Amino acid sequence: MTYVVGVAGGTGSGKTTVSKRIVEALPPESVSILQHDNYYRDRLDLTYDERCQLNFDHPDSLETDLLIEHILALREGTAVDVPVYDFATHRRAEQTKRIEPKPVLIVEGILVFVERRMREQLDLKLFVDTPADIRVFRRIRRDLEHRGRDFNSVREQYYKTVRPMHLQFVEPSKAYADLIIPEGGRNQVALDLILAKLTGVAAGN
Repeated sequence: MTYVVGVAGGTGSGKTTVSKRIVEALPPESVSILQHDNYYRDRLDLTYDERCQLNFDHPDSLETDLLIEHILALREGTAVDVPVYDFATHRRAEQTKRIEPKPVLIVEGILVFVERRMREQLDLKLFVDTPADIRVFRRIRRDLEHRGRDFNSVREQYYKTVRPMHLQFVEPSKAYADLIIPEGGRNQVALDLILAKLTGVAAGN
């Protein structure tokens, strides 16, 4: 039986770091990870410039139904082919990534607690809570260094969609968390508690 852990939090909160710390601490054969970001809809009907104007921080921008299908398949012991999203072109790549069923499944994304159907798939819900000023600087650095963006486009997107969607969807979803982790991957006490639980799950206890 697969134990599913949801890791949510605002953009730049450190949720990816928390997810990686969990994955690195568990035996490789016992844990896999799905990132909600890879399930952005592939808008073939739009030009590149039109795709650049999409609101990527709204729940409708993600194919959450497919993510849920994949979680259910992994719970049943079936491998899945996960889409790979290219943030430079705002398109899904031609290749997919094969994910095998394992005892622990991490599902990470800013919006994974927003929809009830998605929350129902999560056995443990972790919310990484980091101050807004730290999050925004991390977001800027990530988009400039890893997603081929320029500063003006990052700034425009932050004020147009990122901040308002955080206030409308992400921050309220914190109420559904089983555990809130201040400072993310730097909170060793919280990580030790989580890993104590998941180590037992991975071992079949």
